[in-house]
Amino acid sequence: MKTIVLKLGGEIVHSPELDLVARDLRTLVDGWNRVAIVHGGGPQATALQKRLGLETRMVAGRRYTDEATLEVMKYVVAGQLNVDLCARLLANGVMPVGLHGASGHAVQATRRPPRVMQGAGPEPVDLGLVGDVVGFNLPLLGDLFERRYVPVLACLGCDDAGQALNINGDTVASQLAGALRADALVLVTSTPGVLRDVKDPSSRIPRITRAEFERLVADGTISGGMIPKLEESFEVLRGGARSVVILGKLSPGDLVAAVLEPGSAGTVLE
Repeated sequence: MKTIVLKLGGEIVHSPELDLVARDLRTLVDGWNRVAIVHGGGPQATALQKRLGLETRMVAGRRYTDEATLEVMKYVVAGQLNVDLCARLLANGVMPVGLHGASGHAVQATRRPPRVMQGAGPEPVDLGLVGDVVGFNLPLLGDLFERRYVPVLACLGCDDAGQALNINGDTVASQLAGALRADALVLVTSTPGVLRDVKDPSSRIPRITRAEFERLVADGTISGGMIPKLEESFEVLRGGARSVVILGKLSPGDLVAAVLEPGSAGTVLE
């Protein structure tokens, strides 16, 4: 039995690829593996803000969350996307339970204090109603796992006073993977893994250690936006997760293979 945290971007919720993910999830759950899903919804939140005439304010690449923005995140992330995602899972034979920070305090958070941020000048930056994860209701998740339900967590936390807080979905997923001591944090992305040649899907690198990552950066094999993504993923390993799997452009069975036969699909960081 393995414990898996699956991070889905908001863009996959309404894509055909979700049905592939859901069918593989059913196979994993039927095999008594414990699976939790964390999802974001940044693109959909930005689109709704635009329709409502609200400005999307970004500070050093991060969304500033005022009261109006938080309302949008509630509508989109904890509302539409969570319901739509759970409905698609249900249609594929998975039993999901939609959760957010205020659901039994599933995602426990405190408001992030102002801090100096790279690219935003020397002064501390206040991102508004943004949270830092301080814990999870692990007994609640454990009860769901025992009954073969799949917790589906929207990336909204909640503090002890009942204030909802916006949190980056990747952060929630990585922290949850550490808290559960997950066998794998699976990041479903737009690429089939880490590639030696970004134009050649067959150049997938099955496994990477930290030392190999640094060597591949030095020789230019890994470059651009993949560097910070992998840096963050290796930090997840320090936080308690046993492996991180980068996976995308899925075929049937890829998710099952990536989890049960590490290295056979996607790229495993270990």
